[in-house]
Amino acid sequence: MTLRATYFRMRCAAVRSPRSHGGTRRRAFTLLEVLLSLAIFAFAAVVLASSYLNILIGYDAVSRGALVGEDLAFARQLVLLQPDRKKLEEGGDFETVGGRRATWRVEIKSTNVGDLYDVDFTCEITEPGRALPDKVTQTFRLLRPTWVVDAGEQGKLKEEMKTRILEMQGKLKAGQMK
Repeated sequence: MTLRATYFRMRCAAVRSPRSHGGTRRRAFTLLEVLLSLAIFAFAAVVLASSYLNILIGYDAVSRGALVGEDLAFARQLVLLQPDRKKLEEGGDFETVGGRRATWRVEIKSTNVGDLYDVDFTCEITEPGRALPDKVTQTFRLLRPTWVVDAGEQGKLKEEMKTRILEMQGKLKAGQMK
């Protein structure tokens, strides 16, 4: 064998030196690859955990909103069913099924239409363990002939409405009294 062939063999052997007993090259992960995969796994775990917590918080908010909505509907029903204006203006409160406390009040304002009133309804629902109560304010109109405070003013409003209706129908000219 020539010197050149021996050198070539030694050089090839040096390149193939990291071989196992079976003659195949060993493959392993480097420390950098392992750390990178752990970082990716940790990031994915944090993202999934925060998504799961957001879903749980959302479910809690929806269920609490449904309970508050039921309590609010009950309080509004109490207002709508009360025929006595004085009792209604005093407000009220009640204990709900879930251990919450609902306090409601109303402010009644007359409109320019007889027996029609604007009602500002405010309901606060306090829950044990929560710092701030849930507060809802609604305004609606009610037709209540039993709420008349001043019968003279009510008659005047009815007469004005009758005049406006006749004007709209063309049976009465503007400014003319029948």
